[in-house]
Amino acid sequence: MADPKGFLTTPKQLAERRPVDVRLRDWNEVYVERSLLPIITKQAGRCMDCGIPFCHNGCPLGNLIPEWNDLSYREDWTGAIERLHATNNFPEFTGRLCPAPCESACVLGINQDAVTIKNVEVTIIDKAWDNGGVTPQVPERLSGKTVAVVGSGPAGLAVAQQLTRAGHTVVVYERADRIGGLLRYGIPEFKMEKRHINRRIEQMRAEGTRFRTGVSVGEDITGQQLRERFDAVVVAAGATTARDLPVPGRELKGIHQAMEYLPLANKVQEGDFVEPPISAKGKHVIVIGGGDTGADCLGTALRQGAASVTQLEIMPRPGDDRPTGQPWPTMPMLYKVTSAHEEGGERVYSVNTTHFSGDEDGNVAELHLVEVEFKDGRFQSIEGTERSIPAQLVTLAMGFTGTDTGNGLVEQLGVDLDARGNINRDRVFATNVPGVYVCGDAGRGQSLIVWAIAEGRSAAAAVDTYLGGKTALPAPIRPTDRPLVV
Repeated sequence: MADPKGFLTTPKQLAERRPVDVRLRDWNEVYVERSLLPIITKQAGRCMDCGIPFCHNGCPLGNLIPEWNDLSYREDWTGAIERLHATNNFPEFTGRLCPAPCESACVLGINQDAVTIKNVEVTIIDKAWDNGGVTPQVPERLSGKTVAVVGSGPAGLAVAQQLTRAGHTVVVYERADRIGGLLRYGIPEFKMEKRHINRRIEQMRAEGTRFRTGVSVGEDITGQQLRERFDAVVVAAGATTARDLPVPGRELKGIHQAMEYLPLANKVQEGDFVEPPISAKGKHVIVIGGGDTGADCLGTALRQGAASVTQLEIMPRPGDDRPTGQPWPTMPMLYKVTSAHEEGGERVYSVNTTHFSGDEDGNVAELHLVEVEFKDGRFQSIEGTERSIPAQLVTLAMGFTGTDTGNGLVEQLGVDLDARGNINRDRVFATNVPGVYVCGDAGRGQSLIVWAIAEGRSAAAAVDTYLGGKTALPAPIRPTDRPLVV
């Protein structure tokens, strides 16, 4: 333990956020740049170096958290980034975007504020980039084997980087015009500036990974063609089928899926548009869905100059304290105030949308809702609570129901789906088709970025074994203990 009394003497401090009135005028990350540097060594010193570090259990990647906390406290940044990269390909992504189940599992968090693990993590990687400590890891020899990776989100990038470093020739296919998947077009700039993705892509290119953008696998190239051209195929296409809201008035103009709305705002920052084709400027905006994607829509609408923003959630408001049914070290459902919620808008809980009404031109004008309670195993409307609120732009951020089956890829590859609409796989990420593997949300369903990277790393180990008979690549997780259903 670096500081035996650190957890007793050092209070918790978080990264400083820029003032709301300042950050709403730009799209830069909300945190004061390098604000962690003066405090992070002492924050790392709060780690108790537990005999059984439950933070390992909380993190799907198995991050060596006590080790790099100790090294950060001692300001051994070279050692810290080596231990961090040993389990995580992209800590600059997770350090900004992950909800930190590791902190929920921190032993100190039983009766005090948990260690600020995310803040330590992002400081380590930012210093490594600043000091030239992140360099390409080019394989010493090539295997002669080829792998196609479908999708360039965190799972796809992780599996591609691991397999490239193992000596295989890897080609990543992405249907969008830029690499990054939801990291690029689903995460707003104020949560993670895209320069972090760009420099990782350059590192991967220098290592030998090849990227093909603007290619929709299933349409521009078929699944059968991939199987013929490559020794293995990894599907990391995400769970992109959005949950819809089939109520009267859904067809009105101005009602969009979150993933129709958010990418356009990001494309403005990329220089593709001067103004987004879908904008909240001057409008009363309703965001349906109380999760992180809903918060992203909220922050985006506020920056675009919305007249008002209201976020609706069918579930009741979570509590401020850990529920008795979600004891440590599980990740509890708590009331969360994100940076976007600090900036404005109203949050309404325990309500359900009944229908929309529009103006004479077919544009959405009002959203009609009713309060609900969970009773007898379902949400039931409370009589007399019906009301309407103005709505000139509505974004649906209600999650996803499975991987995309509309482009023909699933059918062309011949892979099976499970009952939830995800691609079925066994304990080593293999589908029912030899040589075809799946990782990330496409097989798991909508989940966290740490699960995506962990699955990418694990699937890479499975593919490496398939191609060469053995592997030295780490495999932090297995997707399930149940047998493959064919």
